[in-house]
Amino acid sequence: MDMATTLHQHLIDPEICIRCNTCEATCPVSAITHDARNYVVDAARCNQCLACVPPCPTGAIDNWRDVPAARAYTVLEQYGWDELPAALGPDAFDSVGAAPTDAAPAPVVQSPAADAPFAGAACGATVPPWSAAHAYVNLYGPKAARSSVSATVAGNVRVTDAGHDYDTHHIVLDFGAMPLPVLEGQSIGIVPPGVDASGRPHHARQYSVASPRNGERPGYNNLSLTVKRVLEDHGGRPARGVASNYLCDLRVGDRVEVIGPFGASFLMPNHPRSHIVMICTGTGSAPMRAMTEWRRRLRRSGKFDGGRLMLFFGARTPQELPYFGPLQNLPKDFIDINFAFSRVPGQPRRYVQDAMRARAADLGALLADPDSHFYVCGLKAMEDGVVLALRDAAAQAGLDWESLANALKMQGRLHLETY
Repeated sequence: MDMATTLHQHLIDPEICIRCNTCEATCPVSAITHDARNYVVDAARCNQCLACVPPCPTGAIDNWRDVPAARAYTVLEQYGWDELPAALGPDAFDSVGAAPTDAAPAPVVQSPAADAPFAGAACGATVPPWSAAHAYVNLYGPKAARSSVSATVAGNVRVTDAGHDYDTHHIVLDFGAMPLPVLEGQSIGIVPPGVDASGRPHHARQYSVASPRNGERPGYNNLSLTVKRVLEDHGGRPARGVASNYLCDLRVGDRVEVIGPFGASFLMPNHPRSHIVMICTGTGSAPMRAMTEWRRRLRRSGKFDGGRLMLFFGARTPQELPYFGPLQNLPKDFIDINFAFSRVPGQPRRYVQDAMRARAADLGALLADPDSHFYVCGLKAMEDGVVLALRDAAAQAGLDWESLANALKMQGRLHLETY
């Protein structure tokens, strides 16, 4: 067998991919890209380092096909797939003198150059905290026992001030008798009705769960989401988000198709005296709300000795910040809340990393405590700034960042979920 002419090609399964962008954001060589429908791997760029495999919430990224190297599936071919192609038979390799192999690729260790720009994503954990509860994943989906589960809308409330462009809704979904166990930090996929411009069914969109493990309303089989209505693309051009507008316009009693749940690492710790630092922007508050509410319920029950809760929450203005009113009503001895607003008239722009630097002494003490866990959720643009702020807080506390960052990652204590 001539291995030089055989490629163990890395591919993404379009049937179970939920287009969460985790793989593209994680890939250190920019081998993963996407169009309006599929995420794909460029064989010419992929070095099979496997960095993208652990963070994938569905396992869609962990797929391989043996192909003649000269006939690797192109990016353009992969864009058109609705499912993975079947494995090639021996005949496909005969003409090039190669043969398929079952060998898995060996991980490639990435050694960043000394002058490489800072990459916060490299510090993110792909394993859960040791005390996290067991997460169920992929109970419903294209390759599960059931393709989806139907939920009934039990509530839909706007959680940002009316009259402003930032229209964000808190949506409660009831699953009736169908089980859908979720933990704080997990997500589900919403399947919008109808078809796309090509006449194919819409793929699912991922949303973080905003309610704790026993539901938005304890004792009922429900959960909640935090959804921002999308009315423009990343370039500021008018564009209506298919799933976000569908969800924001739902009425009580409407039915919604759901797949999932997803995510087995961005989970909260469950051991006593564990501390949680939450850093988020906009709808990145959803998993933070879930964690905060679960800790609040435990505190009220008197059955859990919880550690410190600290929240850094950013938005353009207070009017555009979800849950602003309810957050202000939480007891000060329960959670330490720090707001950062970047577009308040007459005031300097302030971002979450600025608020973190103002509390560097407190963050340094928490970074030094092995019971502390850090969660970041929001726009990708915040990621490097937030991790740099943690690095600076560690330095101010006399901690060695390189060894600390490695411990945070390996112990599942620093989680980054950005988009």
